[in-house]
Amino acid sequence: MAERFDRIWHNARLATLRADRPDLGEIEHGLIAARGGHIVYAGAEADFPADADAIKRIDCEGRWVTPGLVDCHTHLVYGGNRAHEFELRLKGASYEEIARAGGGIVSTVAATRKASEADLVASALPRLDALIGEGATTVEIKSGYGLDTETELRQLAAARSLGRKRPVSIRTSFLGAHALPPEADGDKDRYIDLVCKEMLPAVAKAGLADVVDAFMEGIAFSGEQTTRVFETARALGLPVKLHADQLSNLGGAALAAKFSALSADHLEHTDEAGAVAMAKAGTVAVLLPGAFYFIRETQKPPVETFRKHGVNMALATDCNPGSSPLTSLLLATNMGATLFRMTVAECIAGVTREGARALGVLHETGTLEAGKWCDLAIWDVERPAELVYRIGFNPLHHRVWRGQ
Repeated sequence: MAERFDRIWHNARLATLRADRPDLGEIEHGLIAARGGHIVYAGAEADFPADADAIKRIDCEGRWVTPGLVDCHTHLVYGGNRAHEFELRLKGASYEEIARAGGGIVSTVAATRKASEADLVASALPRLDALIGEGATTVEIKSGYGLDTETELRQLAAARSLGRKRPVSIRTSFLGAHALPPEADGDKDRYIDLVCKEMLPAVAKAGLADVVDAFMEGIAFSGEQTTRVFETARALGLPVKLHADQLSNLGGAALAAKFSALSADHLEHTDEAGAVAMAKAGTVAVLLPGAFYFIRETQKPPVETFRKHGVNMALATDCNPGSSPLTSLLLATNMGATLFRMTVAECIAGVTREGARALGVLHETGTLEAGKWCDLAIWDVERPAELVYRIGFNPLHHRVWRGQ
């Protein structure tokens, strides 16, 4: 009796992104079969049983199929916007100057605290829809614009709500250690006490965060303060990731590696010792060219050093109101290539396989392999390089999330 599947996509060209392949894992005459939302077969059409049956067969007409895209670093849920600060930066003010003058993250905190959960969901949906419209099937969303227990929980609840309103996998990160709220009166240690003793336990009890994040930087928190947050997260059984080495080298990459962080993100100022530590720990380097471009950074992340030591590299939008109002993963790949000199294969892997690795979900998505969720992006392109090469053009033909 012929085996029966829910869906079969045939006459396709596949970029499987399998980790055991040095290239994109390209299969010229490919086929994907799915059952129960999972891939059962992804490979050459010639090796698939000719008599296999399916409830629905889809002819891809020679189109390229990649894994669904993964945006592994966003701040998608927030109140207000910071277009005024954009104007100030155009007049010469730096990111740090705006932050020290009460702008930056703290201005978004004020708007976010005023917003209800419904408000936060409504304002985030268009941003999420833009990502979905370019083939994203998994999106990470951070808190960090509440900086008090109530609002941080509300942000995370709004992020989870987005995953119920749209066919997309949402991963949430608690980023209470993002900035110092005004009521802290400059006392960073006292605020970190609040993060560790009240916020983190409340978030863990509510089950609203998959990961704990922090911002280790001169304008944010020190290595010692970050260590306290990570030790608390570890005690609560939560993995960590870190905003590291964006504006200066405070040893953030090495600290992230010390805690076996899923990822260290930004990394413009990371040194070779940090890269070596990340490689040994299996910590993914998440590169964020949107922020590099938007705040007109000049120090590029050490891509060649990451290559040299075998550090896996992901790309993400860093969608946020202050330093990267970017909602296009395709543009992020072009920026990764043009600004950071990443290869086409690195860029496409960066928004699929390595993005999934950076979220700790590579076992379930990010490549076209049997057993993983059937998350697909089907493209009207002649070759995968077009996904990275074009600017402001969306060649998505169809997106599939969990087989649907």
